[in-house]
Amino acid sequence: MDIATFVKQRRKAVRLTQPELAEKAGVGLRFVRELEQGKETLRLDKVNQVLWLFGYEVGAVASKREEE
Repeated sequence: MDIATFVKQRRKAVRLTQPELAEKAGVGLRFVRELEQGKETLRLDKVNQVLWLFGYEVGAVASKREEE
C-alpha cells in the first residue's frame, strides 16, 4: 500500500475531512490533497507531520532487490 492510500484510508477511518486533517497536522489543505493524490515530490517533514497523527512515520527501510 502506498502512502497516499494509507493516509486517505486512515483519515476516513477516523472520520476527518481533508481540511480537518490539515488543521490537526499543521499543514496546508493543498498539501493534504497532493499527498492523497500521490504527488511524488513532497516535503518529508510534512509527510511525517500527517503520519504522526496516526502513530506512524516515514523512515529508511531496506529495499528488496532481485539479485542480478
